[in-house]
Amino acid sequence: MPFDPGYPVRMLIFFALALAAAAAAQPGVDWNRIHPEILEHYTNLLRIDTTNPPGNETKAVDYIKRVLDREGISYQVFALEADRANLVARIRGNGTRKPLIVMGHTDTVGVQREKWTVDPFAAIRKGAFIYGRGANDDKDNLTASLMTVILLKRMKTALDRDVIFIAEAGEEGNSAVGINFLVDRHWDAIGAEYALAEGGSMGARDGRVRYVEVTTTEKVPRTTRLVAHGTAGHGSRPRMDNAVVHLAAAVAKAGAWETPMRLNDTTRAYFERLATISSAEEAERYNNIANPARSAEIQRYFAQHEIGHYSILRTSVVPTLMRIGFRQNVIPSEGEAILDIRALPDEDMEKFYGELRRVIGDPSIEIVPASDAARPAAPPSRIDTEMFRALETVTRQMFPGAIVLPSMLTGATDMAQLRARGVQAYGIGPMVEEAEKEIGAAHTDDERLAESSLYKLVEFQFRAVLEAAAHKP
Repeated sequence: MPFDPGYPVRMLIFFALALAAAAAAQPGVDWNRIHPEILEHYTNLLRIDTTNPPGNETKAVDYIKRVLDREGISYQVFALEADRANLVARIRGNGTRKPLIVMGHTDTVGVQREKWTVDPFAAIRKGAFIYGRGANDDKDNLTASLMTVILLKRMKTALDRDVIFIAEAGEEGNSAVGINFLVDRHWDAIGAEYALAEGGSMGARDGRVRYVEVTTTEKVPRTTRLVAHGTAGHGSRPRMDNAVVHLAAAVAKAGAWETPMRLNDTTRAYFERLATISSAEEAERYNNIANPARSAEIQRYFAQHEIGHYSILRTSVVPTLMRIGFRQNVIPSEGEAILDIRALPDEDMEKFYGELRRVIGDPSIEIVPASDAARPAAPPSRIDTEMFRALETVTRQMFPGAIVLPSMLTGATDMAQLRARGVQAYGIGPMVEEAEKEIGAAHTDDERLAESSLYKLVEFQFRAVLEAAAHKP
């Protein structure tokens, strides 16, 4: 083939145009300059007491409205109850691709103030951390989502997708006023192809991120009651049908039951990928979970040392409450215990309850399934989508050498309702040191988040949104 003297020039022009297009799709952000603004919104939101119940999420929505008004971003407010409003804002794209949701919930769980070393609603800084109820759940993601739409608007970013910001109420136990209300009655305002919300994390060792955990599915809450029936009597006369004895035995059997282990597509990919960045000893365990010769031993190890891994491999049964008796000298005729059952997404609950009855083996114990699940079972979000690939791309850019782990959340989020409507939803979260993962975590006393982790989360979400939604010439 003869040499073409114009070829090098054409290639230089091609690469120059490609770089220009990439720069247009990825506007630069001076993150150090933005940090004070991020912190201001985060701490202001933490100082708004949105404990659920009662919620009072409208107070947080009013704050967000003022911020969006200053930025010239339009929004809609939807409220089933006046004090429990939801806010939806939209940064419009050209419509060539379907919308992308960024979402955070404005409510928090309650606190036992006497257990906290700081005021839980003062956003106190101690060392490298910001303390407050909602620091991890979920005012960090709420702040990231707010900042994402602010930056998109300021930079006049050309988008192929609309980016929809949802500040939702009621996630912590009353989704009827929040995502259920939005899905059932305002789907036209929030319908999307993808969603980013809470649930994931960035796992670090000595400050270096090793993996970004992205939740693609979650276990389904199936709270169940065990009701013991017996004959009332005097405490001085032992009875064979003593409801206290029968209930205690039933709770002990249910709590000790090792339910069957089962991998699904998400957990299989999770352990396969995790093995690639683990020690030889850890990798050997993760690669042999399904090996019949090793599985029982590995399960015992997980139960003692890696309870999160133990939980994601099965439908879990955890007794949490017992209510029985009212006087020390009276045998009660009835009492109940609560089992916090977290089902694998594909669990056949009718068969599961049948097996639970067999395990308990006591006809005086009535098993009362949850009358209505707070969140629906839904298929896992796929890991072959443009959004998941965008999360992988940004992970490589921000944390060289780190990998993305698709994972199943043992808790529950309002992504379940979105997944049930066909949205591919992914849970992300802030950077945490693996050795300190449970310290100051969601729902704990002295809930906290490292300030630097907040900034990384905001940057990660913004860059992922650009990767998936920015206009591609």
